[in-house]
Amino acid sequence: MSNRRQFFAGAAATMAGLTVARSALAALPEPVIQTSVDTAAPLVPNTGRPYNPVVTLNGWSLPWRMNNGVKEFHLVAEPVVREMAPGFKVNMWGYNGQSPGPTIEVVEGDRVRIFVTNKLPEHTTIHWHGQRLPSGMDGVGGLNQPAIPVGKTFVYEFEARRPGTFMYHPHADEMVQMAMGMMGFWVTHPKGKHPHISDVDRDFCFLLNAFDVEPGSKTPKVNTMTDFNIWAWNSRIFPGIDTLNVRLNDRVRIRVGNLTMTNHPIHLHGHEFLVTGTDGGPTPPSTRWYEVTTDVAVGQMRQIELIADEEGDWAVHCHKSHHTMNAMGHDVPTMIGVDHRGLVNKIQRVAPDYMVMGERGMADMGEMQMPIPDNTAPMMTGTGQFGPIEMGGMFSVFKVRKDQKPGDYKDPGPYKFPQGTVAYEWSGATPTAPRSAAVSSSGKAEATAVKPSHSAKHH
Repeated sequence: MSNRRQFFAGAAATMAGLTVARSALAALPEPVIQTSVDTAAPLVPNTGRPYNPVVTLNGWSLPWRMNNGVKEFHLVAEPVVREMAPGFKVNMWGYNGQSPGPTIEVVEGDRVRIFVTNKLPEHTTIHWHGQRLPSGMDGVGGLNQPAIPVGKTFVYEFEARRPGTFMYHPHADEMVQMAMGMMGFWVTHPKGKHPHISDVDRDFCFLLNAFDVEPGSKTPKVNTMTDFNIWAWNSRIFPGIDTLNVRLNDRVRIRVGNLTMTNHPIHLHGHEFLVTGTDGGPTPPSTRWYEVTTDVAVGQMRQIELIADEEGDWAVHCHKSHHTMNAMGHDVPTMIGVDHRGLVNKIQRVAPDYMVMGERGMADMGEMQMPIPDNTAPMMTGTGQFGPIEMGGMFSVFKVRKDQKPGDYKDPGPYKFPQGTVAYEWSGATPTAPRSAAVSSSGKAEATAVKPSHSAKHH
C-alpha cells in the first residue's frame, strides 16, 4: 500500500451548511491509496474502540485518524483502473485508487467525520446506504446537499448509531457513476455484547457488481440496463476472485451487498447457514432458519453465518447460471444438435481458423485455447486439480482446512481428498436405469398438439 498526501489549494468544505475555513484544509487526513487487487489482512484498530475487523474480499479497509474523539476518514472520488482478472483491466471510477472503494469500519456510537474530495470530471455526492443520520448528511444531491463540485472537498459528519452491514455510493448522476464502479462497503461493529450479534472467527465482506464491457474494450457502457456481460464480486471475476480460507470449525460470517441491476441467489456448497443480518440490522434469532441459498435483491445487504465443520473445497457462487460466465454475448444462436459434418471443411477453405462451437453444448469452451480480443476475459475459465472448472464471474471457493492457523487467510492450495471420497468411473456392468412410463417404447416422449377451437377466449 502506498500513501500520498493531497493538497487542494483554494478548496472549500461544507459541513451541516457551514463553510470550513480554507486554512483548515491543510489539516485534512492523509488519503490512503491502494491499487493492489489482493485481499488485504484485517485492519486491527490501534486507536479508538476495539472491534473484531472484517476481511474485504479482494479489497481493504480504510485507515483513520482520531481527532478529539472523532474518527476521521478521507475518501477521494477519482478515475481508477481495476484489474478484474489477470490481464483484464477496465477503466472505472472509484475511491482511493480502487473500485470498489475501501471498506469503512467503525464502532456503534462512534462520531465519524468523512472528508470527500472530488477528482472526477463531474460533480458527485456520497449516500451512506442504510445509515441513520441527519437528513443533511444523507448525500442525495439537490435534495439533502449541493453536489460536490469538481476539485472540491466536502465533509460528512454523523454518529454511527446502529451496528450492521451497510454500503456507500453516489446519489448524483447515479446511472453513470455507479455503472462505472463507484461504491464501497461499510461495517458498524457493536460497541459491546449484542444479543443478536455473535462473535465470529472470520468475518468476510464483498459487494456484488456488474458491468457491460465490450470484448476488446476497456470502459463500461453506462447506458446498459439489463444485458450486462461481466458479473463480479468487488469488481473481480473468477478465477481472479480470491478464495475464502477458514479453519475447520471456525464460526464464519459473510456479508454481501448488492449494487447491480438484478437479484443474486448466493449459494454455498457443503454447509447450511443462517441469515443473521439484513439491511435493517441483525435479525432476532427467533426469525432465522437454515438455508444453503439466500437471495440478495437490488440495493440489499445480507449477512450469513455458519460453522465451517466440513473440510474441503466448497463452491460459493451466484446461482443464476449466466452470472458465473464472463464476457457473454447475448445474440449467440443455440447450435446443440446441429450437424456440422461436411460443412466445417468447406468453411475452413475460406476461414482456416473456423471452429465448431456449441454443437454438443458449451463445455468445450472451458478447454479451448481459441484467440479472444485483447483485454478480454475468457467466458469460462479457471482450473482445479481435476481439470477445467468451467466457471467465471460470481464464483469462488470456500476452503475449510483443519490445519489452517487462526487468523491465517492465505490460500492453502488444493484440498487433499481422503482415499475413497472422490467420485470415480464405474467399470462394472451398468444396471438398467428406470424410466418414466410416459416414455414410449421408441424411447421418445410422446406429444399431442391440440388445435384451439374458434370459440376459445383470447386474453
